[in-house]
Amino acid sequence: MPRKAPLTDMLLRNARPKDKAYKLSDGGGLFLQVQPNGNKLWRYGYRFFGKQKLLALGAYPETGLAEAREKHAVAHKQVANGIDPSEAKKDAKRTALLNAANSFESVAREWHEKKCNVLQPRYAGFILRRLEADIFPKIGSRPIKNITVPELLSVLRLIEKRGAVETAHRAMKACGQIFMYGIATGRAERNPAADLQGALQPIKTGHFAYLKEDELPEFLQKLEVYQGMRQCQLAVKLLMLTFVRTAELRGALWSEIDFDKAEWRIPAERMKMKRPHIVPLSKQAVIILKELKLMNGGWQFVFPNPYKPIKCMSENAALNVIYRMGYKGRVTGHGFRHTATTILNEQGFNRDHIERQMAHVEGKVRGVYNHAEWLPARRKMMQHWANYLDRVASPEKKAKISLVK
Repeated sequence: MPRKAPLTDMLLRNARPKDKAYKLSDGGGLFLQVQPNGNKLWRYGYRFFGKQKLLALGAYPETGLAEAREKHAVAHKQVANGIDPSEAKKDAKRTALLNAANSFESVAREWHEKKCNVLQPRYAGFILRRLEADIFPKIGSRPIKNITVPELLSVLRLIEKRGAVETAHRAMKACGQIFMYGIATGRAERNPAADLQGALQPIKTGHFAYLKEDELPEFLQKLEVYQGMRQCQLAVKLLMLTFVRTAELRGALWSEIDFDKAEWRIPAERMKMKRPHIVPLSKQAVIILKELKLMNGGWQFVFPNPYKPIKCMSENAALNVIYRMGYKGRVTGHGFRHTATTILNEQGFNRDHIERQMAHVEGKVRGVYNHAEWLPARRKMMQHWANYLDRVASPEKKAKISLVK
């Protein structure tokens, strides 16, 4: 190492290019090479096992004199310890590239891309947004194999602390699946999320807000006199008659509706469980759909977005009807499913028929799902349900209130 470095910042700033490259030595093999084009490059010349080598340490002024000396000191010590700094630099670069390819975020995005093939686009997008907002900023750049249980827990607890307990649990579940994918692809060795069971606050369980049987008459009467957009009013009515999921209703296409058979056939790609589903249409549902056909038959969607008809209506359209009727917090679109199944079960309908109509997951006993199973019985059940709602809406037949009006 030099006893005293001869270079100064003033000398470096004032160094001008010449016809040929030249060096300004700082001692100990460290020098600044001034190029004919004006570039100033830090270099460390050293011998390793008798071979003359050169190590790049950055460009001036981005790398200042003090920083260049620090890098030189590290490299000089490596040579003294029998380590070639040029090879060490290459190894560090390879490791950095490997870690980037095997980072949690890289593996997570790869996992998510594959999951997109089996998940509803809206749900897949929700998972990715959750990861981008809460997980990637904290551990996204970390090699997935190096993430520890306490490290993952600290990230999840940040979500928990803001009161989003359910979101924290969902994030933990997604992370667990990502770690398992990392293990399967040889980039992780264990799943830290598996060791976090019980570490987060428990989720307060409960059902979606739904209408009780004695609440139906008032709700149906208010729905009938609703003064807002007709399409949204009809959407709520059809939701009650079919008790499909709100996403399935919003995305309904005219190509799925068979008026001759009085059936709505929803393809697998639009279903939560990725299985095709048949909805037998009651007479009341058909009347509603025929009115919608007159309104929206020129578009592909049964419920087109009024501002951009090439898309379906927004997810809040039907919910806003419920809010404006004064039922915010008392019922949700999903809650109609609970209302229907509860009442139909109480009325003695076959539980299997109800579960099929809800498009729930097939039980373990039968390996093959037949989406048309018990269709005649389900058709009778759906017509019974529509007639029941009509009777509930006007039990004494005094008011001409009906879901089909």
